[in-house]
Amino acid sequence: MTSFDLFAEPEPVPPVVVSSRSVVVPMQRQAWRVGALCLAIADSLQARFNPVTVRGEISNFSRASSGHCYFTLKDEAGQLRAAMFKRAATSLNFAAQDGQQVEVTGKLGVYEQRGELQLVVESMTRVGQGSLLEAFMRLKAKLDAAGLFSSERKKPISLYPRGIGVVTSPSSAAWHDVMTALQRRVPHIPVMLSPSAVQGVDAPAVLAAALNLLYEQIDEGKAQLDVILLVRGGGSLEDLWAFNDEQLAYTIAQSPVPVICGVGHETDFSIADFVADVRAPTPTAAAELCAAPVSQALSILTLQVVRLQSTMRQGLERREQMLDVATRRLMQPSDQLRKQFDRLHQFGHRLQLVVQAQMQKQQSTLVQCQTRLGLLHPKKVLDRGFAWVSDEAGHVVKDVAALHVGQVLALHLAKGVRQVNVV
Repeated sequence: MTSFDLFAEPEPVPPVVVSSRSVVVPMQRQAWRVGALCLAIADSLQARFNPVTVRGEISNFSRASSGHCYFTLKDEAGQLRAAMFKRAATSLNFAAQDGQQVEVTGKLGVYEQRGELQLVVESMTRVGQGSLLEAFMRLKAKLDAAGLFSSERKKPISLYPRGIGVVTSPSSAAWHDVMTALQRRVPHIPVMLSPSAVQGVDAPAVLAAALNLLYEQIDEGKAQLDVILLVRGGGSLEDLWAFNDEQLAYTIAQSPVPVICGVGHETDFSIADFVADVRAPTPTAAAELCAAPVSQALSILTLQVVRLQSTMRQGLERREQMLDVATRRLMQPSDQLRKQFDRLHQFGHRLQLVVQAQMQKQQSTLVQCQTRLGLLHPKKVLDRGFAWVSDEAGHVVKDVAALHVGQVLALHLAKGVRQVNVV
């Protein structure tokens, strides 16, 4: 289709004189079909303006069930209908709403069914967001290089803290959400609020002061806090800008206990999120991450009680068995005495037998010795016809050379003694 320049100057048409009474009329032009004219205008817009960037205020914003967004861009001098189809709308990083100043990029066209000028939006940013994002990225790179985002400095979260500190505005929805979650999950754990502004020029310094107040309570032993929640509800990049402060980042890094940061919605990120020990997508999620629910603790405790009871029961059963064995081994005193008496009687009987056997043996040996001794007695020899001789002094004469003639000797026989003379 040939492009049509809607803004070109029309060529002059010379008048035609019909008669002296005739009027001057222009030459009749070709009539356009409505659809064709709309297409021609669309082609002209495409050739001259697109793509186009427009800045203005959102008005009459609506999102259809299909996911397409429809709104009007306006300023003090005019307004322009706009449409942002689902594919482009899913890339929005903020919740578009009436009254926001935005900068959009898209293509101008004509909506033929209504013959209306329409801007089909491909991207949308809030006015001023670009410079804020640049500042955010610069600070993020600086703190990352300084090591504030390092995983080595992240402190682990205790699932059973003695106390929980919270830094937020006491009038905010975030404080209500946190307390609701904590009351439901861990009603037994004390919570200490350090109130602070969470938006505005002075908010970063106030947030840092609120954190330092909790640090002092911990260091001085006035509060047993094992975790701190730094929370705020959702908002625009400007609303959350207080949490993108360098001094606040260093204050978070100096915390003596783990810090959980829950700022904005799941798609929102702040410098405080990167410095904190744990980043939660929402304030409620921060409350859920700071401690195990009491139901879980009770379940673990119940399991431990069951295990302890089982261990104690098994121990008692083993000891009862040992007692039964010991009981069987241990008799009554009378039974023990009776048993000892029986053993003593047995020992006495055995001793008597041993003594009798010994006496019999000794008696037999004595008899044998007596028999042998009797056989060696001189009288027994004399009974066999032998005799022995003694001198005057009664000494036995053993050598004939010791005798002399006339000597008187005594001759001892089995039956009597006779004196004899040596001749």
